[in-house]
Amino acid sequence: MRKYYDEIARIAGNVVTVKAGGVGYDELAAVVSDRGTSLAQVIRLEGEYASLQIFAGTQGVSTRDKVRFLGHPMQMPFSEALLGRIFDGSGRPRDGRPEIDAAPIPIGSPAVNPVKRRRPDKMVAAGIPMIDVFNSLVESQKLPIFSVAGEPYNELLARVGLQADADIIILGGIGLRHDDYLKFRKTFDDGGVLGRTIMFIHTAADPVVEGLLVPDLCLAVGEQFALQGRRVLALLTDMTAFADALKEIAIIMEQIPSNRGYPGDLYTQLARRYEKAVDLDGAGSMTVLACTTMPGDDVTHPVPDNTGYITEGQFYLRNGRIEPFGSLSRLKQQVNGKTRDDHRAIMNACIQLYALCRESREKRDMGFEMSAWDERLLRYGERFEARIMDLAVNIPLNEALDRCWAILAECFEPVEVGIRESIIAAHWPAAPRAG
Repeated sequence: MRKYYDEIARIAGNVVTVKAGGVGYDELAAVVSDRGTSLAQVIRLEGEYASLQIFAGTQGVSTRDKVRFLGHPMQMPFSEALLGRIFDGSGRPRDGRPEIDAAPIPIGSPAVNPVKRRRPDKMVAAGIPMIDVFNSLVESQKLPIFSVAGEPYNELLARVGLQADADIIILGGIGLRHDDYLKFRKTFDDGGVLGRTIMFIHTAADPVVEGLLVPDLCLAVGEQFALQGRRVLALLTDMTAFADALKEIAIIMEQIPSNRGYPGDLYTQLARRYEKAVDLDGAGSMTVLACTTMPGDDVTHPVPDNTGYITEGQFYLRNGRIEPFGSLSRLKQQVNGKTRDDHRAIMNACIQLYALCRESREKRDMGFEMSAWDERLLRYGERFEARIMDLAVNIPLNEALDRCWAILAECFEPVEVGIRESIIAAHWPAAPRAG
């Protein structure tokens, strides 16, 4: 079977088309031109023609250049030497250090067989009260952070990576600004976790196809560490940039668009990545937390809309805070009954009272007369936002629960909070100052 072709039939954008038989989807190829050798990947097969996305772009490439197929899809060397390293979307070192000399692993392999998965039952402590107390993150969970541009979603992701109870952190950046990449690196370095972190960084200036490879690189490496018994936390940002890369390539390939220009297999493409989250029976786990920006704060946009059908809840980031209404961890019930006996009670009471606080704020803003109860709800809301909801708050779970009790005692009487008497008797602060 011939694997070396000396004529390119078509060049469109960064995609070249070659008449080639016996090649596979996602197979790698080397395009040899006057400027050197560029790596490319098969992105479409149509009859006897194969279309390839050239990583470095088609500048300087002509129809007379040669294409050599490598006979395998994208691979990544895997060893412990990956820890503390930074790579680009092609798996090449971005930190100026040598290549990893190790046996390669395939990229983009199928997700683990569901029968091999354990039922998730372990909490991933993040040190952020709005996560730990109200929407606990669970090992092997797949959760998106829905946000709009301008919100500190990358800062939140870095905080989780810095503080999360995990053995290995893997960060995948897609379409990142250079300063965001530097912030991630500095945060992990200053926090002392860079030595157990692996970063795959694709910037807006890098080839589009490398952005598509970043999630697969992260998840393939994470899966291998999970098989070794490690607890892996995979952080991805931004999955909307990933979807936009899919759309760009689909347009180049003249595919018929589905919803708002995105390809018809958008759901499948997203699910292939999110379903890599796994808790392996007799081994480790991989948890996936991914940022998804919503253009125009539109939750019906195809990317967040499709994501919501795949994942196990979501965090909404608005006004620099994790919004308590709309945010949901569907697996939190698996773990918050095993933390402290008051966890569920304080979680429910605080959110219910905060909902009443918002109603009182609406009354105030509309000029209605405020009752003493309304004034206490307003006082509670201010303290709850400042001492619990603020993303700068960095405390462990038990301290966060105690702080919630303290706020309740400062604003209400025990009979007003809707918590069972036995729980109140065990946890209500000794010197409450209601009113």
